[in-house]
Amino acid sequence: MPFFKDLRRRSRATFSLTPSSSFNANDDVLPDKSSSTLDSPIPSLRSSSVSFLKSNSPDLPFPHLSTLSKLNGNGDGPQVTPPQRPVPIGSQSSRSNGTNGSHHCLTNSGRGSAPVPLYAPRVFSVSDNSWVHQKILLIYGQTGDARQHSVDGNITIHHSQDSFPPITWPVYESHFKALVHLIPGPNKLRLEFTSSKIQNPIAHSSWVSINYLPLVNSPPLQLAIVLGSDSDGRFDAVPERISREGNGLETAIRKFRMAAYMWQSFTGEQMYRNKFGRRCFRFEEEWQVGTLSLRDAKSHQMRNEAKIHIIRCDRTVNDLRNLSVVGQGGTKSDASELFNVVLEAIKRYFGTGDGQMQYVSALMLDTHWDIGSQKITCHAAAGSDGDNIKLALFGSYALQSYPTAMEEVVTAFTDCTRTDTNFVANYRNECGSNWEAVNSGIGGHLRSIGRLFGCRNQESGIMCGDCILLNRSFTIREPYSTRTKAQGLRLCLNEDECNWHRLDTLRFRFHACFRLPRDSPPRSDDSVQVWPVDNGKILITSSAGIAFIEIYVDNDEICRSYLEYVDGDSGNNGIPKQIALTEAEIRRQTPGSTNKKRKIKLVIYSGILSTYTIDDISKLKSKHSTAKLPTGQVGYRGNKLGQALSLDSIPEQLFLECAFIQTKLLVSVKVYHNGFIYGLEFCYEDSTSQVFGHKNSNSTRSEFVFDTRRGEILMGFYVKMGRQIDGIGLITNLSRKSAVFGNGNGRAGHTLIPPRGYSIAGISGSVASCIEELSLIITR
Repeated sequence: MPFFKDLRRRSRATFSLTPSSSFNANDDVLPDKSSSTLDSPIPSLRSSSVSFLKSNSPDLPFPHLSTLSKLNGNGDGPQVTPPQRPVPIGSQSSRSNGTNGSHHCLTNSGRGSAPVPLYAPRVFSVSDNSWVHQKILLIYGQTGDARQHSVDGNITIHHSQDSFPPITWPVYESHFKALVHLIPGPNKLRLEFTSSKIQNPIAHSSWVSINYLPLVNSPPLQLAIVLGSDSDGRFDAVPERISREGNGLETAIRKFRMAAYMWQSFTGEQMYRNKFGRRCFRFEEEWQVGTLSLRDAKSHQMRNEAKIHIIRCDRTVNDLRNLSVVGQGGTKSDASELFNVVLEAIKRYFGTGDGQMQYVSALMLDTHWDIGSQKITCHAAAGSDGDNIKLALFGSYALQSYPTAMEEVVTAFTDCTRTDTNFVANYRNECGSNWEAVNSGIGGHLRSIGRLFGCRNQESGIMCGDCILLNRSFTIREPYSTRTKAQGLRLCLNEDECNWHRLDTLRFRFHACFRLPRDSPPRSDDSVQVWPVDNGKILITSSAGIAFIEIYVDNDEICRSYLEYVDGDSGNNGIPKQIALTEAEIRRQTPGSTNKKRKIKLVIYSGILSTYTIDDISKLKSKHSTAKLPTGQVGYRGNKLGQALSLDSIPEQLFLECAFIQTKLLVSVKVYHNGFIYGLEFCYEDSTSQVFGHKNSNSTRSEFVFDTRRGEILMGFYVKMGRQIDGIGLITNLSRKSAVFGNGNGRAGHTLIPPRGYSIAGISGSVASCIEELSLIITR
């Protein structure tokens, strides 16, 4: 078919692009087509300096791409960005937008490729196409290269399809920090930099894509505002603030909600910096008029935002204010009664049942600055991680200074207006100006939330009081401080910010409120077992894994040394279930504690944050930790379960004959029980038996028979306990488990199995009318 061959030859010859309209500085061409056509077959060009690239090519050189002009004759089409294809959940794309961090821009100009704006914003805190799980994301980055072209200006973040109002953030010396609002699913954001100091004041922009996946598989942090029974719902504020934004309940809700999302964005960024992934606590949200943007509040735009529960106590405002009084210098009365009153009100409101856990961050709205006595009343900075309600309680003495929306965050952290103590408090002299009051209020409440999640006082970070530096995480420049009587930092970089201590983030990593879908399900067995064995070793085992160990020297209340066994963001399968330590190794971890006269205390945390405390590591090798076996060898006792509370309780131990006499074959175990465990009878093939405890004639007798033909033997016990041993089950080497005999409901479960390389030699404990304590004796 010579005609078709000639036509094909002529078609290729006539399909040409002029260098001025087709070639960029990197010799790449990007056709102006939709993402659905990027993978369609494209004829190759004969010109060796032209190459077509697919958008899903892993080595696509986007930082230096320029786009092909539209073939419409004039070459002056509007600017476009290269389309991107969706990325599967869990993957992260390294591809960036054509103007993000590049030196050439995407253009449709028929006069050739133009250089990318020199000051195109670059985001360092999140990669393109990342997946996050929080509505408000804290980001930071630079405009251009701060080392070579430092400039001040503003960066405006635009959302695709105007899904959220654009918000402008300041840029100082080419550095910026910003909060980004996300909607579920993909979010394509345009970052536009402008500056009056640039000769050509065109917008310097880049794009970043972030995917937001809300989580519902973890318990939320509930937000509550607590009032007295007769409260009018007003908080302390200066007259100018009251005239401008009010000081009623609706204003308090907006300010408290904004503060909550700031806690979340700060904590999420801290977890990411500690290499624990994009994990953070979540809020219970509801469909309501949005308040995170000022424009939403004015236009009554409906959005899904954090729900604020309004809870009234059964005490009057005067009653509450008399329960807790705090001096301006920080001296305070006992606030425990106020805390308990609020706790009872929250319990009634949420109606928590047995075993149902609620995590609540509460704001006392009736906190009041008494000018006459110079005292703050109805204020408490407290957190509790006990009971079924985990509560963080904080007063509203600084609430007037909080931002009400994202547009006001920078203003709030840079407002140098002096605190007027005729109307509001200067708590602990930390609130001399409005921006310092924001730090004291929002940061102090965040510290109480740390206590709610189980955090303790630390050497540094939020739990050390560094929360007064919270502004540095949200702004680049720091104003004059009345607290330090000095000008603030010119540039607030990452190393200048406050943070969560590493031990705090380790707790968060394994906390139920910070769970991610990829995390393995939590185990019901929360026990940690400690076994002092031969050669000075200490074996620590837990079926949930060992996460980290805190080391305390003498009577220190603050942990200054610790051991961690966490491999980044890997799940609980990434932490060991058994570890071996020696006293010398532990002392080497703590400077100045090599002297054995100094007491070392260990607090061991499992993968579900259950703990076991060794009060004095040197006493682990005492005679109470060993037992002389019938063979003359040394056996080792594990830690005891239960508590010997009865006055007639006596210690008892039993060495199993089957562990030392080869001809003895254990065929069954009989358990004598009712609501408690009275005795265990170990029955052998030769019709003999051994009893630990009592064969109570009035109890129920249950028997578990081993399959001796398959070589089944006793491997350990599963124990249910309160103060005493309430229920017990048997575990065999064939992974078979008996039923739990006794009371197996609603109690803590513990597994007693020897560590690897050891076997059961016997059992020991304390016995009164029933078995009160139980532990294993093991041998190699």
